[in-house]
Amino acid sequence: MIEAGRRLLSTTAAMLLVVTLGVAGYGPEAVPEPPVDAIPVDTPLDAPANEPIKVGWHLLASLDYRTGKPGEELAALDGKLVKVPGFAVPLEDWASSVTEFLLVPYVGACIHTPPPPPNQLIYIEMEKDKWAFLNGWNPVWVEGVLKIEMTKSVYGYVGFTITGKRVYPYEY
Repeated sequence: MIEAGRRLLSTTAAMLLVVTLGVAGYGPEAVPEPPVDAIPVDTPLDAPANEPIKVGWHLLASLDYRTGKPGEELAALDGKLVKVPGFAVPLEDWASSVTEFLLVPYVGACIHTPPPPPNQLIYIEMEKDKWAFLNGWNPVWVEGVLKIEMTKSVYGYVGFTITGKRVYPYEY
């Protein structure tokens, strides 16, 4: 009986190790993704109103989510048309066409695991009659009007909202 218990324990440990190594080595998170957080704000803030301002995650992370106060450069983007790269987290399970979703800076960030802090979460709600077509683990660009507002939702605290005008595949 004791020997059978040891064999069962050692078999279970071996299976756990194989599964862990398999997931770590071959899952979607093992595929290198473009460094979306390295994209600087390279569009001038006084760009034409119809041209979105590129916003990187380093700038968004400058929001003090404890006080809700943005820095001067970030505050200047409130209400402006922006373009932010990231990964979409649908709010409906398995949805590929959505009107609302979360945008996060790295693949795998999810509301089911410890989520990123509020200054690295953007709630996207598409404009009326517009849909976003999401493609799994691939990064996207989101264009729309940015609002800096701390929002408590069923998904936790979110530091920003964007009224989405356009969502399309991310390219360098």
